[in-house]
Amino acid sequence: MYKGVAVLGERDSVYGFSAMGLSTFSVEDVDDAKTKFRQLCRGDYAIIYVTEGIAQNINEEIEKTKDLIYPAVILIPGTFGNTGKGKLNVHKTVEKAVGSDILFDKQQKSKRM
Repeated sequence: MYKGVAVLGERDSVYGFSAMGLSTFSVEDVDDAKTKFRQLCRGDYAIIYVTEGIAQNINEEIEKTKDLIYPAVILIPGTFGNTGKGKLNVHKTVEKAVGSDILFDKQQKSKRM
């Protein structure tokens, strides 16, 4: 049985998630992030949220989990802003699952019509 949800990222980005009962893990550098991410993947977490800032530094590790059922790795914006990568990943996943692009934004929709 899975423990639930883990949140990995910069301290200021993740500490608020503990108030919601999620397991939070703050990291200081790339090596720490890679090590902690590997540990979380071997652990009992069904979902691992990773801040976009950390994710861009451990992309190789995240790519290794793409074909696994668990854990689901989901990128979230951090305190250093939104890179758009999390939104793009959700978009690609939904498009793959549904078979077509159903999430395009209003600008793209108006251009297509």
